Amino acid sequence: MTIARLATFAFSGIETLPVEVQVQISAGLPAFTVVGLPDKAVAESRERVRAALTGLGLSLPPKRVLVNLAPANIQKEGSHFDLPIALAVLAAMEVVPREELAGFAALGELALDGTVGPVAGILPAALGAAARGLGLICPGPQGDEAAWVGEIEILAADDLRQFIAHLTGRQILDPPKPPGLQPETAPGLCLSDVKGQESAKRALEIAAAGQHNLLLVGPPGAGKSMLAARLPGLLPDLTPQEALEVSLVRSVAGLIEQGRISARPPFREPHHSASQAALVGGGPGAKPGEISLAHRGVLFLDEWPEFPRPALEALRQPLESGTCTVSRAAAHVTYPARVQLVAAMNPCRCGHLGDGPRECGQAPRCGEQYQSRLSGPLLDRIDLTIGMAPIAPGELARAPKGETSGVVAARVARARQAQHVRAGTTNAEAPLDALTTQAAPEALALAEKASAQLGLSNRGFIRCFRVARSIADLAGEGLITRTHMAEALAFRQRLPGGR
Repeated sequence: MTIARLATFAFSGIETLPVEVQVQISAGLPAFTVVGLPDKAVAESRERVRAALTGLGLSLPPKRVLVNLAPANIQKEGSHFDLPIALAVLAAMEVVPREELAGFAALGELALDGTVGPVAGILPAALGAAARGLGLICPGPQGDEAAWVGEIEILAADDLRQFIAHLTGRQILDPPKPPGLQPETAPGLCLSDVKGQESAKRALEIAAAGQHNLLLVGPPGAGKSMLAARLPGLLPDLTPQEALEVSLVRSVAGLIEQGRISARPPFREPHHSASQAALVGGGPGAKPGEISLAHRGVLFLDEWPEFPRPALEALRQPLESGTCTVSRAAAHVTYPARVQLVAAMNPCRCGHLGDGPRECGQAPRCGEQYQSRLSGPLLDRIDLTIGMAPIAPGELARAPKGETSGVVAARVARARQAQHVRAGTTNAEAPLDALTTQAAPEALALAEKASAQLGLSNRGFIRCFRVARSIADLAGEGLITRTHMAEALAFRQRLPGGR
């Protein structure tokens, strides 16, 4: 008695775990059984496979059909096991030649009429197949996504009938082609739309140049969200390697459409009611959170203190390490999380702390209570803090139009290029030793004196040097001077109320 076999994958974060679908048809009472630690979605695949075969005019033999997903000690989750199970069953029934399936792995969800639907994880599956010398059988709409790997044979079709026709030699499927890296234009929000707020614009430019974390503090209507929304327009395109890293996370989350891989850095802005699992990952299947979906891009947290305290504290370790590990009893899943954090907040609950006629009767205690929602270690991970005051209506109407996003983005691109030539990374990740050797003695002396007076932590001291390095890069200077350091220290201010 022979066994039909076909490779597929389970997922642990963006990593692929090889799984072999084994099908045996033997004498006995008619039954269709799936074993190998399947979850509910995988166990239900037997009904979808049975209905899909019926839609093709086929029926299972009146025998015992046993499907094993090996290795049996790994939990199998998701509907992407439908297609490999169906193809392996067809091979066991000798409808398709077994040798034709030997060099492939397969993923896809089956509808009751045999249509093959899209599933999450096609891109990492294609990489996993290439690493094992296999081709990939996948849903037709996702063939372009799989073709990004470029080293393997891809079979992509819209229904099970087309796969059978190709494997039996009656029809040849055209190989899909990747649509190319999408040179999407930056969002149409221009920095010139923001009137006044020159200090805040300067902080935004420095943050974009060095990929620094930024905190905007000000009363309602001061322009914090408006300014943060224009940050994506200042950032340079991702490199092909960075775009692939971002797309692996998006593929696992099922967010890639029509095989398009964008060259633009992601910009994620979750609502302040988001849970800890939504921010750092978790839930059923340990899916990636917002901090991982923002990998190599921007995570914007508006109304920062309104987020649940446990969710904010869970961000501390990923912000420092650039990775996020979701731990469960059965598995530990690690996602990349190298993000630039941009946060916005009011100085207090009423939003008018320090504005005598408008502040509430609990000032300044309301400001202290509101700001206490943010822990010291979390605030210590902020590189630049800038206070924003509202512009008077008369001044707002007459304010001249400032620089456009294109002009500022050109300076940011030159600064980023200098950083990659010098260290191969952004200033936000540069080590202290490399920074101090590029600083003038008077700049180093100022940093040491200010660190003692301001009570900066070691992390804060290093981050001041990183910001000063970005300021020097924007100026096109190779040495960090006292002027650059003074401006960097000015942006490391305390919140209104003393924090």
